[in-house]
Amino acid sequence: MPTPRQMEKMAREVGRRAPATPAQMHDDDLPPEYWQSLLDDPYADGANPVPRASGRALLLDEIPQHLLRVSCRRCGRTVEIQKADAVRLYGKGAIWRDVGQRLLDNTCTQRTGRHEEDGCWPSYDV
Repeated sequence: MPTPRQMEKMAREVGRRAPATPAQMHDDDLPPEYWQSLLDDPYADGANPVPRASGRALLLDEIPQHLLRVSCRRCGRTVEIQKADAVRLYGKGAIWRDVGQRLLDNTCTQRTGRHEEDGCWPSYDV
């Protein structure tokens, strides 16, 4: 750790070596392309466009595929259901992640009796 006297000496040295004028003055005009890119930015007006949800977080009526597939990473089992059947059973406002987990849990073969280990580990193909 430098002593107070050494720190004062270093501060004086830094003050001597500082440039007199900055590289770009604030009064300089920026190119028109810069301003146009700022205006074209979707966030420029303060609006926040809604990001698309990942496939597993989509509602059933938002999924474009007609055949929905979820597989288990633990036992390798795959369950398929048509989108129309899933909407009829769970409603069009159901989230695909929850529906897929229910489909696997209803036919799960990996039951140990311990909550932490029970059930399947879903992998969504949407």
